[in-house]
Amino acid sequence: MARLPPPGRMVDIGGFRLHLDARGGGDGPTVVFDAALGGSSISWTLVHDEVARFARACTYDRAGFGWSDAGPMPRTAGRVADELRVLLDRAGEPPPYVIVGHSFGGLVARIFAGRYRDVTAGLVLVDPARPRDWRDPGPANQARIDRGVQLCRYGARAARLGIARMVSTLVDLGALGPARALTRFASRGGVGSRDEQILAPMWKLPPAARRPLRQFWTRAAFYEALGSQIGSIATSAEETLAAASDGYGDLPLVTISASNPTDHERRAQEDVLALSTRARHVIARNSSHWIPLDEPATVIDAIRAVHDEAAG
Repeated sequence: MARLPPPGRMVDIGGFRLHLDARGGGDGPTVVFDAALGGSSISWTLVHDEVARFARACTYDRAGFGWSDAGPMPRTAGRVADELRVLLDRAGEPPPYVIVGHSFGGLVARIFAGRYRDVTAGLVLVDPARPRDWRDPGPANQARIDRGVQLCRYGARAARLGIARMVSTLVDLGALGPARALTRFASRGGVGSRDEQILAPMWKLPPAARRPLRQFWTRAAFYEALGSQIGSIATSAEETLAAASDGYGDLPLVTISASNPTDHERRAQEDVLALSTRARHVIARNSSHWIPLDEPATVIDAIRAVHDEAAG
């Protein structure tokens, strides 16, 4: 398969390059998106262009993801936030910024706002990861961490052997049975049907946007970066809590929950609301964790509200 070129530009941030896709213009803050754990710039496909109608809108790929080069390890949220600050500066994208973070990207957004409060105009947290759940993970969460790291090891091995590309081709051809069999063989039986959707719900993207995923998911660097993010999640959680220990003052902030949040999830959102005197909580009406794909309009409306409040 011919390698697809990046839609944006590659920016050297000090020995490796990150992909930045900046669109639109207009008055007010620049909107910057950070994707979920295994996501990339294309995870914002249904949101990016709509936001670019009223603001400068920047998606990017974390090191090892999407079109970006591999970066230094470990891939903690704090390291990612610092790299994002360098990227925006070297790319000439002017502050202030409204940072939009989904899931793991919510940790990055919170750290960015805490460490770089002087250039942060607002926050939109889309079903953000809950740092208190991961700072000291209990047995169930530790099992999830261990499982994720193991799967990424299988993925990196398959990528190096060329098996990941073979699986991707079979999936493209609709040969799901052989694809599953080859995956089980490559992982020595370690990957089952419950693991097939661990990376991202690719079927929710329009067909044209899915094309780069085959390219992304056959790179060992992707699985190595993802595995490092998962394996170092406790450090990322601690970095997040430390960065926001004093709150964000009167920073405009919207946090969005998936539909039917549990009591535990509601309490976690209340912790987020306590970070700012100008915070509010939105519940998506009919959405899974992947709100940017299930209900992009809810995310767009929240970004517009924070952007306009910050600009005013």
